[in-house]
Amino acid sequence: MFYFIPAWYHADSWSEKEQIWYHNLTHTEFDDTVKQIQLFHRKKIVPFQILLLSYAPNFRHFLHRQSVFRAPYWSCFDAIQEITEKKINLFSFHDLAWPEHVKFLYSPFAIVAMLHDKKYAQVEFGENGNLIQVDLFAEDLVVRRNLYDDRGFLSSSIVYEKTEPVYQDFLTIDGTQKCRLFFSDGHVEINPESDQFLIQFGESVEKIVFSSLVYENLDSLIREVFSAFLKKTGEHDIFCQAVHKKHSSLLYQLLQGRENILSFYGERYLLEKHPEARNMISEANYVITDSMATTEQLRQFIGDEDCRMIDISPYDTREDVGISEQLHVQKVMLPVDHMPDELLRELILILYHYMEERENVRVCLFTRESTYRRKENLLDNVQNYLKENAGTQEAVAGENEGIDRLDMGQKKEPKFLVEQCITELEVSRCMQEQRLLLELREKPELYLQVMSISIGLPQIVRNQTQFMQPDKNGKLIQDVSEITDAMDFYLSDLKNWNYARMESYKIGQQYSTKVLVTKWKEVLKALEHDTSIATGE
Repeated sequence: MFYFIPAWYHADSWSEKEQIWYHNLTHTEFDDTVKQIQLFHRKKIVPFQILLLSYAPNFRHFLHRQSVFRAPYWSCFDAIQEITEKKINLFSFHDLAWPEHVKFLYSPFAIVAMLHDKKYAQVEFGENGNLIQVDLFAEDLVVRRNLYDDRGFLSSSIVYEKTEPVYQDFLTIDGTQKCRLFFSDGHVEINPESDQFLIQFGESVEKIVFSSLVYENLDSLIREVFSAFLKKTGEHDIFCQAVHKKHSSLLYQLLQGRENILSFYGERYLLEKHPEARNMISEANYVITDSMATTEQLRQFIGDEDCRMIDISPYDTREDVGISEQLHVQKVMLPVDHMPDELLRELILILYHYMEERENVRVCLFTRESTYRRKENLLDNVQNYLKENAGTQEAVAGENEGIDRLDMGQKKEPKFLVEQCITELEVSRCMQEQRLLLELREKPELYLQVMSISIGLPQIVRNQTQFMQPDKNGKLIQDVSEITDAMDFYLSDLKNWNYARMESYKIGQQYSTKVLVTKWKEVLKALEHDTSIATGE
């Protein structure tokens, strides 16, 4: 069996990322494990199972959003709470035991329950309209938060004092308290009247008595339950863990002597903050990275240690035709997250003077940060800088201003716009309209580069990557002063732009789904324990 251990945590806690539907999205749910599971699920490479260590009462909805609803999984907190049910059940807030005379007020966002003209509760829903939580109030202050499982029952309850969480009770399906987590010091107490957890493995179910009634923290409790599950697995089973500071130390100890694959993705695990990772990497049976750049970084980190390592992109490429040719302006995307202020200021001025000479060019300042007023702050900074250095403010689009509206002649079209995209779907839609990618940061974003070769978008970069071949699908520049010539090469000559598009598609063939499947088969073959791998065609 092949096991995936994901790093699906909210703010580095042992909990899921599910959000109330009307809250601004602060993160993307996609990562390397999501792609790997999609690949194994759709192409049936080998039998697999997800091993979920986090508390995730809405996990079925998460799987549905990732298009892997029927992917098999084992949940550590299901074991703790003695839950065997796997199916989503219909569950309405009307099914709850409300006090007599309660009245419901329906707002566009949430449902408020009023009792004797005072706020009694607020009902919150998830992205799919599923009941997530009910907050109970006393004197307009939250005193309890009930969290509901998408299988149709109360999963846990958090008690508050003066708006601060005091403890959280985790419950069985019938409402029996299993354990209580205290937020003051993080320790966990087991209910002595329900002191067993459940290990379900295949068709067998075993109840095991907790070794203690008090645990120092959730880590200790999860360690015990997960260890009990690991004893049921086979000697030659393979474990692929998404490397994350929350669980990597625990897994390093528990998976000693087991077939272990490490998966590194983006900035999730910063090596400079984890010197102990050297042993973890060198002792792994295989290491999967998201790019050649990450592979090189890891090899430099471990030095002369021998380690089998391969880069398998978490994003596959698909030929996709954008709509930039249909627009009356040429949009140029400039990612600005983590870009030094001095560099951004220099670029803004260069691009402004460039657009002064070319009326049909627009620059989209692209950000994936979701911080409060991120878009407005970017616009203000650019506006102030242009006012100081170019004597104008008209080059910047104000809040809610867009090209379509400005076409009506209300005011001069802005030269700088801001595109704030959090999810991969939002990024994809934005990039469909772009004519050119200016990826001038020290470390280019992987998804933007893969999408660029999928759409056929020429790239101008300062640091070469595997996704950009100079003078084929883009330009490699040494200094920002070379930007205008590189932009002219693609924006002034459709022949050059089309050539870059064709070259992008050729490069994209190296990262197709078929190629990613082949790479995974090579990894599994190297582990020498499962040679009966499906073709995945």
